[in-house]
Amino acid sequence: MCGIVGLFLKNPELEPDLGKLLAPMLIGMSNRGPDSAGFAIYRNPVEDGSIKLTLHTPNEDFAWSHLAHELSEELSVEVETEVRSSHAVLVVGAPLETVRQWMRHHHPELRIVGMGECIELFKEKGLPGDVVERFRLEEFSGSHAIGHTRMATESAITTEHSHPFSTGLDLCLVQNGSLSNHNRLRQWLRRHGGIEFQTDNDTEVAAGYLAHRMGEGASLNEALEAGLTDLDGFYTFAIGTKDGFAVMRDGIACKPAVLAETDDWVAMASEFRSIANLPGADTASIWEPAPATVYNWSRA
Repeated sequence: MCGIVGLFLKNPELEPDLGKLLAPMLIGMSNRGPDSAGFAIYRNPVEDGSIKLTLHTPNEDFAWSHLAHELSEELSVEVETEVRSSHAVLVVGAPLETVRQWMRHHHPELRIVGMGECIELFKEKGLPGDVVERFRLEEFSGSHAIGHTRMATESAITTEHSHPFSTGLDLCLVQNGSLSNHNRLRQWLRRHGGIEFQTDNDTEVAAGYLAHRMGEGASLNEALEAGLTDLDGFYTFAIGTKDGFAVMRDGIACKPAVLAETDDWVAMASEFRSIANLPGADTASIWEPAPATVYNWSRA
């Protein structure tokens, strides 16, 4: 049993308050997931030719400023750094593969948890309220976000196993549920898709599956619909992309989910209590998403 939330702001005037709106949504799912929590925020797109990376290390004394200086000097590029607890967001004026190869060679102890034009991803062990405070979620502006609170059932309680999982550029996924065929599918994706996995968590496999299908040319909707055949299990997904977010349940839809929409925002949560305090929730259109149906909102 886990809790998932998502918030897409249709009204740009609300974007400075995205973190303030998302924080109580995440905390509202504490009873469903007390082991760890995390969120992905979409904001501040980088310029063409640059890449945004979110990095994690368990070393609280890690010298992020030294890393930025070293990276800037060796690649002759500009590097911007923002540190939040055990994570740091780096904006690097270089192609992704150039930066990844440099990181693997010079700092293999660092883990890349998110990458793209605008995604920033943070997750840690602990109660959702503690994670919200640790990463200062209420300070964030942005256009949309997804979040997760975890009750560990199929893998260890670690930062690495916490959600969200991101396996593609600006592509991020959280899940309430479980997949029964994730081990076989993980092997297939490694062999045929070249997807790299950092954990044995089934949600990371689902994220990798979507990245693989979209890498083959499928749209997000097409990738999710294909997953109804290829992903064996019971689940509710919330997916973040550069332009928006999507929600889908499996064909049986035994995992709870609520969607709500106003002229200003679209929100989803495992339970309505995480939506109830949003401005205008009392007059929102509220419904339960149908089984095997993709719901997608995008600025594009």
